[in-house]
Order: sequence, then C-alpha cells, then structure tokens
Amino acid sequence: MRKTTAVWFFLRATALSLACELTMEVVPPAGATDPAWLSLRSRLWPQAAEPEHLCEMADALARGHFVRLASAPDGSAVAFVEASRRVDYVNGTSSSPVVFLEGLYVAPLARRKGVARRLVAEVERWAAAQGCSELASDSPIENAVAHAMHRALGFEETERVVYFRRPVEGA
Repeated sequence: MRKTTAVWFFLRATALSLACELTMEVVPPAGATDPAWLSLRSRLWPQAAEPEHLCEMADALARGHFVRLASAPDGSAVAFVEASRRVDYVNGTSSSPVVFLEGLYVAPLARRKGVARRLVAEVERWAAAQGCSELASDSPIENAVAHAMHRALGFEETERVVYFRRPVEGA
C-alpha cells in the first residue's frame, strides 16, 4: 500500500510538472508598472526599494530589453527574465554585441519544472534575431545555486573577478 501511494504521488507530481511545462504561458509584461513583474523582481532583488524597481522597469522597456513573464496554468506569474543587448565588452565573451541575462527568477514552487529553460530559450531566440552569437550572464561568487542553474542551462563558467575601487584624491 505504501509503495503504491508513493508511486501515485510521484506520478501525480510528474504529471503536474509536465502540465506546467506544456501549459505555461510566456508573455511580455503588461507595462512598466506590471505588478506581477514588480513582485518577482522584488523577490530576486529584495535590497531594492519599489521606486527603484519601477524606475529600472521603465528603463528596461524604454531601452528595448527583452522582458518576459512565465505564468502557471492558473494564470499566476511564477518567473521572469530580463535580457539586454550589450555592445560594450562583456567578460568571458569573444564577440559583440552579446545578449546578457540581467535577471532570471523562478518562484520556489515552480523550480525544476523547465521554467528557467523555457525563458532562456526565448532569450536565445531573441538573441539570434538581434544578430548575437553568445549569451552571457553573471552571478555573485558565493551563489552556488545560481552557478548550478547556469551550468544546467548550458552556460559555461568563463572567469571569476574581484572588483576594486579607490577614491580619486582632490575630486
């Protein structure tokens, strides 16, 4: 009985996961103040205040960045991706321009269901349409979970960098 129940739960979870992948809708945000986008951004970057997010969201759309939200079958937004086309040097790349993943977030209950993979595939299609041959991204050195996600999505680590600064005397 227990084994049968465990198998049933596994099969049900697998079916729900597949249903999410097959019925997930990926759409642009409703605008620069889209509450679902704002909520997801706030979870990825909790240190930023709402006005800062709203300013960055408006800027991203004004600059033509690629922004998409992924919705679960019930219509709730569960993930987002933001990507930009960079023409400056991007660490670890060998071409220019490059599409850069500025942010990628998947809500915990939607993880490991193909949501990030689907969003990155959408970014890759946009990158190809932009004439780019590389996708790039970064992650804090201590964020091993993000490193594993990047590797799972086909990214390769290119370098590790420590930034320094020094004030200019007399300025």
